Amino acid sequence: MTQDWLAERFEANLPHLRQVAFRMLGSQAEADDAVQEAWLKLSGTDAGDIENIGGWLTTVVARVSLDMLRKHRSRREEPAVKLLPIAAAADPEGEAVLADSVGEALLLVLDTLTPQERLAFVLHDMFDVPFAEIAPIVGRTPAAARQLASRARRRVRGASKPDADLKRRRQVVDAFLAASRAGDFQALLSLLDPEVTMRADATAVRMGAAAHLSGSAAVAGTFSGRALTAQAAMVDGLPGVVWAPGRRVRVVWRMTFTDARISEVEMLADPDTIAKLELSAA
Repeated sequence: MTQDWLAERFEANLPHLRQVAFRMLGSQAEADDAVQEAWLKLSGTDAGDIENIGGWLTTVVARVSLDMLRKHRSRREEPAVKLLPIAAAADPEGEAVLADSVGEALLLVLDTLTPQERLAFVLHDMFDVPFAEIAPIVGRTPAAARQLASRARRRVRGASKPDADLKRRRQVVDAFLAASRAGDFQALLSLLDPEVTMRADATAVRMGAAAHLSGSAAVAGTFSGRALTAQAAMVDGLPGVVWAPGRRVRVVWRMTFTDARISEVEMLADPDTIAKLELSAA
């Protein structure tokens, strides 16, 4: 496929890509940076292997935007190929038009979301991207991606009290750690959804963890009498657990909640994966 053909396909998708990037980043200049990087990736890829160029470009723009949100700064690299000029270059009037199409109030609310929540909400609720496609972008299961969008949606609609929800989930994690250390199996069961699942990444499996567990009894059994040196932490904006001997995070347990119970646990030990997480003290 020629560069001219690729340029035509890119330009055909350009309005959509700029809308995705702008809703993710809230800045036309940064949105254009993200879209430009998508062009660079497309021009350096064998497009003959891409079945849906529009979907592929949307995924790339979403990944780039997520990375920019995580790092809180624009990231412009010197291109190895000629840049494709983007129509409607950044200008205050153009940004105002985009902002009007989204709504200033919505942009302000989106800024309060975690990067993962914002991506899941924007892609699914605004652009109808399936959760199965969103999941690998945010490094979650489709069910967890669905919950990210649901949590964001409730906040956007003002239908929930995030502070109260967060406080309750912190209490659940604190109680879970206390029950784990005390070996209180029944208390652990009460804090877990009956259908809870636990998955471990390849690094955690090499450390001795089970790759997959289902049901509250199985998951509770792995924690009972343990977690002696683990501690509560905020993981991607939600309460979770970390093990950090010598102040170096070695293992993260990322948790998904349904009502007041833990419904999914992801045990992450891969250093590269941990480096991409947003971790802070609980």
